[in-house]
Amino acid sequence: MFREFKSFLLKQNAMALAIGVVIGAAVGKVVSSLVDNMVMPVVGLLVPSGSWRTWSIPLRSHVEGGKTVVDAAIGVGPLLGAVVDLLIIGVVVFLLTKALLPKLSETPQTKNCPQCGETIPLSATRCRACTQSVP
Repeated sequence: MFREFKSFLLKQNAMALAIGVVIGAAVGKVVSSLVDNMVMPVVGLLVPSGSWRTWSIPLRSHVEGGKTVVDAAIGVGPLLGAVVDLLIIGVVVFLLTKALLPKLSETPQTKNCPQCGETIPLSATRCRACTQSVP
């Protein structure tokens, strides 16, 4: 049973997917920490009211002991904060991906032989497998 499970993991690339998920979660934590601890304090300084993340629109309230107590409210600030976080995280992940992944060439370096389907260099004029001329 262990061999079958090992074969499944290797055959279906499940192990690579699992490793990607673990690394993705770790990168997500780092990016979230970067946003929370380095970017958002600067954004808080630039916004006139630093408490914009707590902004809400009250729907129902009552007076208790001379103070107004909000029973239900629409949380506009938390939604805007989540959108700002998403945009910042998206930009950071884009920049990290662009910096860390190798550049993919836009032009193909190989072509397929029309006779046998063998992959050959783009500059080849004859297939090395079937020796037919390649346009």
